Amino acid sequence: MIKKAFWGLSTPAINYEMLPVHLPETEKIPTPQRITLFHPKNDTFNVPSALGIGDPVKTGEKLSLYPDQNYYVISPVTGKIASLSPYTGDFGKSYIAITITPDGNEIIDDTFQQQIQNPTLELLCEYLSGAPGNPPLSLLADSKGGINTIIIRGLDPDPTVATSQYIAQSRFNDLKKGIQILKQVADVRDIILITAGESVQGYGHIGAQVKGVRTTYPSALPHMVMKDVLGQVVPAGKTCEELGACFFTAEAVISIGSAFESGQLPTSKTLTFIKKDGTSKIVEARIGTPIGDILQTFGETVNEFDRIIFGGPMTGSAVYALEHPVQPDTDSIIVVDRDKAAYASDYPCINCGECVRICPAKMQVHMLVRYLEANQYEAAADSYDLYSCIECGLCSYACVSRIPIFQYIKLAKYELERAKTPEAANA
Repeated sequence: MIKKAFWGLSTPAINYEMLPVHLPETEKIPTPQRITLFHPKNDTFNVPSALGIGDPVKTGEKLSLYPDQNYYVISPVTGKIASLSPYTGDFGKSYIAITITPDGNEIIDDTFQQQIQNPTLELLCEYLSGAPGNPPLSLLADSKGGINTIIIRGLDPDPTVATSQYIAQSRFNDLKKGIQILKQVADVRDIILITAGESVQGYGHIGAQVKGVRTTYPSALPHMVMKDVLGQVVPAGKTCEELGACFFTAEAVISIGSAFESGQLPTSKTLTFIKKDGTSKIVEARIGTPIGDILQTFGETVNEFDRIIFGGPMTGSAVYALEHPVQPDTDSIIVVDRDKAAYASDYPCINCGECVRICPAKMQVHMLVRYLEANQYEAAADSYDLYSCIECGLCSYACVSRIPIFQYIKLAKYELERAKTPEAANA
């Protein structure tokens, strides 16, 4: 929902959508004929893969490409491996796409169940790093005690997305159990659940502090939560983890609680599916389910120049294949009709000041974008606070000239980070 003030110089307020008191039922997507998982690729390994085409797998089984490798994925079905192929994601991220053909049976791997009596952070890292919600367990393990606060997002950072809000309200007991496990295994001082301001009273006796944030975007983004809830401003170039805070989605914590309560690793992802007409559904699908199966379930068709967006309308990314699978961190899928899509243009900046006015970091965005368009990334970082950007996307939303400012900023940060790698190697 967008509310515009009477006075012309005020910026529009984008409000988070609040769920009704009586929550709708989730729509379950049938198990697809093929499941695809993205296994992180590590080029330093030259030994033969531990996985092969035709190998049988069980539901909940850990799949690693190489022996003694820390990276893994969890099979969400029982079946056989159909293919192993390289896949390149956004910003050059490399994966091995593992395709599994389900055989219709459900044989549960019980390796995890045998170890749940003594929960440790190492055990969580070993089995739950790829669980629904994508728990950032490696950040906790690698911090060596540097993280003192866990913040659980019970409100989605992007507007129109209701996944975290829904799952936090509908699976209270699993959320409570997950908080209990985190308290037991993580050396942290505080665990805080973030929710909408008016719904704070609904989470009594959950085992964590409950803090409310405003219902206007981007109040639920990590940098804004750090400022408004913890009273800490994240300096340019720093991360929340460097200031001692680690963010979990509500689903990530619920996955931990569910796993230790049932003895089985969770394999289904809850997400918000938004159709072309703007109506939304809360969907439950196996991790690895292709987009096409979800579209088919709801009778949604995609035509040329329509858009499919993974993530929210402000910070999401477009995907271009119906075979693209649901991943552990997929909280939303949005289908946008080509006539309603906001297309970028090469029209020049007209210095209207809308991006400056709407920017929560108070950056001179109209000057920054000139450097980014010219690929002057270091100058943009040095002179116009590139690293102060919290990546909310409001500048692109407000831009009269339809300049893809948000995408320019993400590309600039990526290129500067990539440049550091050879510099470090040659130092």
